[in-house]
Amino acid sequence: MKERISELWQASPLKVIIWLAILTRLVAAIFSKGFGMHDDHFLVIEPAQSWVDGYDHDNWLPWNQPEDMNRAVNFFYVGIVYFILAFFKTIGITNPQLVMFFMRLIHGTWSLVTVYYGYKITEKLSDKKSAGTVGLLLAVLWFYPFVSVRNLVEIVCIPFLMYGLWLLVKFRDEKIPLKYLILSGFIMGVGFSVRYQTILFSFGVGLTLLIYRQWKDAIVFGISYLMAIAVFQGGIDLVMWGRPFQAIQSYINYNTEHALEYPVAPWYNYLLLIFGILIPPVSFFIFFGFLTTWKKHVLIFLPTLIFFAFHSYFPNKQERFILPVVPFIIMLGIIGWNRLVNTSTFWQKRKKFIKYSWVFFWVLNLILLPIISTTYSKRARTESMVYLSQYHDIKRIMLDSHRNYSMVMCPRSYLGGQWVNEYCITADLPREKLPDYVLADPNFQPRFILFFEEKELDKRIAAVREMYPHIVFEKKFHPGLIDRVLHRLNPMNANQTITIYRNTDFYPRGIDEK
Repeated sequence: MKERISELWQASPLKVIIWLAILTRLVAAIFSKGFGMHDDHFLVIEPAQSWVDGYDHDNWLPWNQPEDMNRAVNFFYVGIVYFILAFFKTIGITNPQLVMFFMRLIHGTWSLVTVYYGYKITEKLSDKKSAGTVGLLLAVLWFYPFVSVRNLVEIVCIPFLMYGLWLLVKFRDEKIPLKYLILSGFIMGVGFSVRYQTILFSFGVGLTLLIYRQWKDAIVFGISYLMAIAVFQGGIDLVMWGRPFQAIQSYINYNTEHALEYPVAPWYNYLLLIFGILIPPVSFFIFFGFLTTWKKHVLIFLPTLIFFAFHSYFPNKQERFILPVVPFIIMLGIIGWNRLVNTSTFWQKRKKFIKYSWVFFWVLNLILLPIISTTYSKRARTESMVYLSQYHDIKRIMLDSHRNYSMVMCPRSYLGGQWVNEYCITADLPREKLPDYVLADPNFQPRFILFFEEKELDKRIAAVREMYPHIVFEKKFHPGLIDRVLHRLNPMNANQTITIYRNTDFYPRGIDEK
């Protein structure tokens, strides 16, 4: 078997890498249910599925927004997701879990573009050995299959950057044909409409062309880039909001005004993140190798550096923000490190240390890979909605997360087309502040009460019983292993146990009596 694998690798390493990428992403698509974080569900799936079901989640559509709301959202990527979900409904695929399996499958397939062209670019700039290492890392690095099947714009935008870059790199030793310059700029411009911040990377590409005095190339690249933005961003915004680029302006205004309301970390936060997720000491090899390529591979180095520097400077630092350039750090890191090892007397004398560092890396990676790739993320919240979807005509539910200061959102798209109203109890919105009609009017009673977390649970249940004396226990849902670990490390991660009670005062029938 070992000899057979070695033969396959020697004959066609890229084919082996692609099949590994397919296998790991297929496993993640099947087993890694739920959603990764807030944004890949509530800013993508939730609004798109609500439109398919004839509802408007959070009043995203302009004709449903109050006059004082003044919030224009980006409809490009979520619009694509909407059409995919609408197609599923048309052909009879409506089970939420099945729908999301196919969505994970589609996104996992899309991520293969990153793996393929990551290999091709590295091979073009270096050799097959470096390309093989890069390809393996992009295919089976412990967190990649998990994030690759998510509706995460920071991951969805990468293939646009990767392919656009390949169109330039493949002609690095000759004049770039005009059609490839146009296509490269246009493709990266489309990526901008998925994730606005990718403009930093594309700006770096254009700046590199200028640095090397490729004036015409830079102009053509820039014009085609702007054309894509004008069509896919300006055009959509003009149709939806009545003004071109309204969503961009709204996005900039919001992030400028609210930058300090999100996690704020020191400038070196993303350095620590890179050193951690790429597993030390290999992560240090890769990052040091990346730094050594600043002169020889400016076309990738400068865009990556600009993107990295901006996010290190900007106060709002969430881990996912830096994901778009991680593949490029890996690519240049491996190229630079392998060249350094081959030319440095210092590292030539320390081959054992390098070897065992890589052994440690791959052993730990192979331990983490199946765990992360099969984790059911946000399990309790997802399963609680799937369970309640067995009931019909649910109008309202109450969410009790009293100890938290922010509302814990439930993925209502898993309720099977029932877009219920939510009454939320938090530290800032105690029971006493609930509208009077919630208690007085039978038409506004919650059918279920969901208690998040188990701290002071009996006390909280007793308090709710003062409003609804005959609530009965219905079901309890526990978070998965990774959810529990993340919640323990940081209670801000809303991965709590959920206990469901049914309000029999107004809805006497249970699941078996519906």
